[in-house]
Amino acid sequence: MAPVEGLETAQFNVLVVVGLLVFFYGGTFLISTRIGKKEENADGYMTAGNNIGFGISAASMTATWIWASSMYASATSGYTYGISGPIHYGLWGALMILFIYPFGKRIRAVAPKAHTLAEVMYARHGRSSQLMLAGSNIVGSLISLMSNFIAGGVLISMLSPFTFTQGVFAVAAGVLLYTLWSGFRASVLTDFVQVVAMLGAVAVIVPFIFLAAGFPAAFETGAANLTAEQGNFFSSTAFMEQGAPYIAAVLAYAIGNQTIAQRLFAVRQDLIKPTFVTATVGYGAMVIGVGMLGVLALYLGYEPAGGDVNNIIPGMAAEYLPPVLLAVFFIMIVGALSSTADSDLAALSSIMMADVYGQNVAGKEKANPRTMLLVGRVTMVVATAAAVAFASLQLNILDLLVFVGALWGALVFPVLASFYWDRVTGKAFTVSVITALAVFLPVRFGWIPVDGAFGIAVDVLSVVGVGVVLGLMVFGFFGAGPAKVVGVAAVVVTAPFAIGSLHEYATLCGSLVAYSVSTIVCWAMSVRRREGFDFSLIAQRTGDFDDSGSVAAAGPGADTPAAGGDPEPAGSNAK
Repeated sequence: MAPVEGLETAQFNVLVVVGLLVFFYGGTFLISTRIGKKEENADGYMTAGNNIGFGISAASMTATWIWASSMYASATSGYTYGISGPIHYGLWGALMILFIYPFGKRIRAVAPKAHTLAEVMYARHGRSSQLMLAGSNIVGSLISLMSNFIAGGVLISMLSPFTFTQGVFAVAAGVLLYTLWSGFRASVLTDFVQVVAMLGAVAVIVPFIFLAAGFPAAFETGAANLTAEQGNFFSSTAFMEQGAPYIAAVLAYAIGNQTIAQRLFAVRQDLIKPTFVTATVGYGAMVIGVGMLGVLALYLGYEPAGGDVNNIIPGMAAEYLPPVLLAVFFIMIVGALSSTADSDLAALSSIMMADVYGQNVAGKEKANPRTMLLVGRVTMVVATAAAVAFASLQLNILDLLVFVGALWGALVFPVLASFYWDRVTGKAFTVSVITALAVFLPVRFGWIPVDGAFGIAVDVLSVVGVGVVLGLMVFGFFGAGPAKVVGVAAVVVTAPFAIGSLHEYATLCGSLVAYSVSTIVCWAMSVRRREGFDFSLIAQRTGDFDDSGSVAAAGPGADTPAAGGDPEPAGSNAK
């Protein structure tokens, strides 16, 4: 692929770009070699001993949630919907980080030494629910990895003589170089350096571009470039097409995403709350700030190179930044995409190590830690190759994010209910998720015309989905009572306005339907069950793979879930 059309000359020559990439990836590799061990530990490779401190964990959580794709997508939202676009993107994304911590405290309480959420689902229900959650994360992480490589390829092709494909290969090789060495430990330690650099760069670059573009006069002279909806801060179009779908999508990301869960299992248990609160503030400030470049581009009447909205940020930087700040910008975007790409590689490796090999191939008691490490490293290489191949498709990043989030919406209630409600069974989990996906796909992609009776049914399910989303948010902080009140109130208030028209917003409806259907089916299949699950069994069934003593304590007998079965012992009491 040739360099993106729209810029007359490259902003950097080959030597400068190669020097910047060597500086960044060489530096991160040197950092990772400092934490490598001659006798590598499989558990350390996956979760760094479950004891990471506040500074490193907060920075890693922030850097993981802030990726190049989120910067590009926030700018796309600003360019598409006006000034409220980055607010809808960044604010709701930040709040979803905040919503993780109350659920995270519960998850760590019942599974203090787990490595993946899928591993916990195996301990709770059996193989079926584990593989469903693991499979969804493999798909999600590959899409995330691909979108970050796309962002890197676009950046390098716009700011150098290199092509998009060459840029993708350069970024992929650089990320793999340092992550392969020490796995998750390399990811979290380099995240700290990357997030500090990103915050500093944003604080300088965004104001500079605004001033160079003629702010604030540009917002007065360019107002004519906006439609009525783009100029309205309280635009209903922006909320229905961007804000509302993203509220639902990022809640699903928060609960279903292994990159988030991995940090939840890695941070010291008493530091969960301050870690996620700090990450909330850092994410919101950076992503909203960068997204305002899209709003500025809209006011200026800026046309992104090649007509591709993914080119807004690199194009604005190339046009308004001097060479020194352009180099800083280059490192900022490379750091943002790398901090998430390495998290995706670490997540994929832990899934293959713990869920595929550790529990379904070798078995918990027989898993060889050295073989696990080999599996993890091979997984990173294969995943990188697959993501590079898919990146050539150059799909729209914002669409990918919302789609994956909606897809994970089918898992949110079954996963959370499994940590709080002792009646949920493995069968209820599996059937509810499959049913939700079966309804989500035709609604999201319009396979069935949403008019007449089917349209009304979609609207009703979507309204229930609104109640589920808001109810779950309240439940995390205030418990079941207030959550039920808020959920029912949301349905009652929304129904008169939504039924009859909500089906016109396919992206939003698809996500809400996934929530509602999975919740209804899971509840209906579990509510009449009398036997409760003993949550203390989860801690016995999960734990370190390298410490055979703690595993053996759980015993291979009745407490071990059968393949594909539901491990809940009849008559056990929930705690």
